[in-house]
Amino acid sequence: MSIEYKWATPDMIDLLVSTRIEVLRAANLLSENVDMSEVAAHSEAYYRDALSDATHTAILAFDGDALVGAGGVSYYRVMPTFHNPTGRCAYIMNMYVRPAYRRRGIATAMLDLLVADARRRGAGRIGLEATNMGRPLYEKYGFIRAEGEMELP
Repeated sequence: MSIEYKWATPDMIDLLVSTRIEVLRAANLLSENVDMSEVAAHSEAYYRDALSDATHTAILAFDGDALVGAGGVSYYRVMPTFHNPTGRCAYIMNMYVRPAYRRRGIATAMLDLLVADARRRGAGRIGLEATNMGRPLYEKYGFIRAEGEMELP
């Protein structure tokens, strides 16, 4: 098995959108019958804008011509803090490896590339939301649970 990792370009938006929908179906246990057309349309617009203004990078993993995994990182800035003087933040998302390719180091390799990109771009904080399946990978990588954050639903 020879996995090739490619940084996503605007001509790969269709692949990014289809993978995003695949990730959301898997993470939310949604059947193929659930209409995801609105999410797909907004995802396409997101990728088009975010790839062009460099507020998102994505990595795709291929086994030959077959797409087997994907991951992305969104960049944003908050007010500077003591722990993050630049205020630059990265949020890793959309990490996914197709079931037949899991436990082969693909997710770790993608995470290495995304974290390196975030560090290169000066992110003082790198966060993510972990599923139960992904949590062991992220903990092994060194991510810790963040305390003190809240969300208004």
